[in-house]
Amino acid sequence: MSGKLYGVGLGPGDPSLMTVRAVEAIAEADVIAYHSARHGRSIARSIAAKHIRADHIEERLVYPVTTETTDHPGGYKGAMEEFYTEASARLAAHLDAGRTVAVLAEGDPLFYGSYMHMHKRLTDRYDTEVIPGVTSVSAAAARLGTPLAEGEEVLTILPGTLPEEELTARLAATDAAVVMKLGRTFTKVRSALESSGRLGEARYVERATMAGERLAELADVDAESVPYFSVAVLPSQVDAERPEARERGEVVVVGTGPAGPLWLTPETRGALAAADDLVGYTTYLDRVPQRAGQVRHGSDNRVESERAEFALDLARRGRRVAVVSGGDPGVFAMATAVLEVASQKEYADVPVRVLPGVTAANAAAARAGAPLGHDYAALSLSDRLKPWEVIAERLSAAASADLVLALYNPGSRSRTWQVGKARELLLEHRAPDTPVVVARDVGGSGERVRIVRLADLDPAEVDMRTILLVGSSQTRAVRRADGEEIVWTPRRYPEA
Repeated sequence: MSGKLYGVGLGPGDPSLMTVRAVEAIAEADVIAYHSARHGRSIARSIAAKHIRADHIEERLVYPVTTETTDHPGGYKGAMEEFYTEASARLAAHLDAGRTVAVLAEGDPLFYGSYMHMHKRLTDRYDTEVIPGVTSVSAAAARLGTPLAEGEEVLTILPGTLPEEELTARLAATDAAVVMKLGRTFTKVRSALESSGRLGEARYVERATMAGERLAELADVDAESVPYFSVAVLPSQVDAERPEARERGEVVVVGTGPAGPLWLTPETRGALAAADDLVGYTTYLDRVPQRAGQVRHGSDNRVESERAEFALDLARRGRRVAVVSGGDPGVFAMATAVLEVASQKEYADVPVRVLPGVTAANAAAARAGAPLGHDYAALSLSDRLKPWEVIAERLSAAASADLVLALYNPGSRSRTWQVGKARELLLEHRAPDTPVVVARDVGGSGERVRIVRLADLDPAEVDMRTILLVGSSQTRAVRRADGEEIVWTPRRYPEA
């Protein structure tokens, strides 16, 4: 009969943090296997040393390469794949001989560890048991003595080997985080923390629970002193101290996209998480997750200038303010209102940033296919801020230029005639069968996207949650084999 394979989690380094089951598995094993670099020292073996007997068969699995270069034809990945295959074959020989094999793993066997490569190659052929261990993440939080994640916070675990831009985006978008595998990646990780605005929160933990343990503010750590067995920690923000006053705050105008969290960019998530105050139309504020310590200031949708002034006043008092807008804040939305007020002399020293969001035209176009594949114009049909005569003139001009049209704010309960009048103007320049995408509540629970002929566009179906995409003379609508109708505008325009 074949022997049994154990993947034994040893915990973060302190032998007293090994579980009872880990000790039992080592005692049951005939073979103790562990990974090491070519120097022969194994941290895993040193943790379990007092439980290894003289009659244990020891299998030292020596990495062919760690930080050095390799002349293997497959490069680093090829050298390691070959090593894991050969190491698994060595363990399989013991298992086939009926011996029980315990593979020692620092931390947890299936958490960024080498054991998993043995596991994937052997578990389908042999009786296997994985014994979990305390991870370095948990050990680091315990040694810092601070909650890692609380309530509805999201904890993100990141390898420091990711590209810097990816690290920055993920750090900006999450609540709490741990970055593993520092060592040579430390400078990059520090830069990503700084770019994401999180460096001031970051803590550094080196060799948690082991000899030589070190805790520090990450910003104060010398990159040359950082070993591989260290982590960066962004702990829980619940109950974190938020400065009551700063010398200078800022206003960030953010776009939430057309609907909920799926449409937020990492940069926007980060700005929303970092804000002391959220200011916006109540409907848009409701899309933003609640965070401890933040103050929300909701208002009606028709007080944009007052809302902007309120946000800038908060920032002058040292608050970090996020003005929340639907879609993209620079497209018929709050960015203009904020910048208009910010241009006044009394607010000249208040920093203002605008972060983009997915605008309704792009969201609706993606649902329908690619109607905006060529030149297009975006117009608002609302005559609340400009006279209808201007709208009609621009609509006719854009239609006569054969541009695809994205029509925002086409109608509301108090504006019911504009869509019908716009249809009449467009039919002076477009064929009756021109495709029109009627998209309502894209991304929301009431999403409905239809493709109709321009001549059949029904104003009764249009409200403020609807956007219209009107095709050009070149726009095509095709029904595919699965019954789905798609719309696209060719990128090549026919020569005259």
